[in-house]
Amino acid sequence: MPIKVETLVLGPVGANTYIVTDEQSGLSAVIDAGDFNDALKSALVGKKVKYILLTHGHFDHILGVHALKEFTDAEVVIHPADLDCLKDANKSLALSAGGFSQIPVEADILVSQGDVLSLGDTEIKVMHTPGHTKGGVCYIIEKDRVIFTGDTLFALTVGRTDFEGGSDEEMLDSVTRLSRLEGDYIIYPGHNRSTTLENERRRNRYMSRRIN
Repeated sequence: MPIKVETLVLGPVGANTYIVTDEQSGLSAVIDAGDFNDALKSALVGKKVKYILLTHGHFDHILGVHALKEFTDAEVVIHPADLDCLKDANKSLALSAGGFSQIPVEADILVSQGDVLSLGDTEIKVMHTPGHTKGGVCYIIEKDRVIFTGDTLFALTVGRTDFEGGSDEEMLDSVTRLSRLEGDYIIYPGHNRSTTLENERRRNRYMSRRIN
């Protein structure tokens, strides 16, 4: 059975939060949580949330994690290079971006390139994609041909590289590796609309300049 993907736009700058549900087992994962509000709470009614998957540690993707973990008792998952962002409002940019309040939270699982998480019958593969942050990752579900790219890859562009830990060269390497995945995927980014990998191969100037 396929997965179900629900999208909510949450938090102070409108980041995408995704609820991914393995329909066979009924288990869900929440990908990024820039806020925890009534809309997200209502969307989770009746769901068993196993993971809170974080694509990176910036404030607009994590401010709701503490409350979401308390509500669901799900395991918080992040790459170790962005671990400090969960405890330090300077590292997450919460303070410099507007003095947003951040409650520290512990990570339960640290993931790296090639790790696989099981959500019922659904396998979620981790691709380490630094460039926006040192610990940026994409979550790939091959059987359903979807990728959650956080702030690595957007429709027709890529994430900013001018924050601490950002790197133009690492970003270009990351999107090149994404471009070389076989076949097409639906891309669910951290902000704005979804797209497809094939569309980005053809039209995204950051991706096309490095394909060879």
